[in-house]
Amino acid sequence: MNRCFLLLALLPCLTLADEQSLSCYVVGVSNGDTLSCFDPERRIADEIRLRGIDAPETKQPFGQLSKQSLSQLAHGQPATVKWSKRDRWGRIIGTVWIEPVDCPGCGHTLDVGRAQLSVGMAWWFRRYASEQPDEERRQYKFEEREAKTRSIGLWQDKDPVAPWE
Repeated sequence: MNRCFLLLALLPCLTLADEQSLSCYVVGVSNGDTLSCFDPERRIADEIRLRGIDAPETKQPFGQLSKQSLSQLAHGQPATVKWSKRDRWGRIIGTVWIEPVDCPGCGHTLDVGRAQLSVGMAWWFRRYASEQPDEERRQYKFEEREAKTRSIGLWQDKDPVAPWE
């Protein structure tokens, strides 16, 4: 019985231990939650779907603005992708980290998914929250709530329609 509890307690650590890292250069942005990048050998890497967020679809209100926001943040930037899963289309589901513009030399310390939430250009994707580490989940929840409270980005809309609806 004690072994079972120990295994359950260690399960989150085992999941995080399986996380992989990819260094790349962002070369494309499909929408507000998906980008593509070259790997260090200058081959196209897999498409990267940002873990923990869902952005408006291109034809939805704020869809183009969300894509533009992600492009301004990440396009042309070296990045580090932390991931442990692929979706049914083969895209990497991960957190993309870049160097903040206002902090040259700081390294890849800006989580672009969290940044998208902070400016109201995405929803925190609660449906998949259990796949996020605890700290990331808390940060994403906070950023969405703050953007909503400040009525910025898609939260300017009286009744924004989430992409999954």
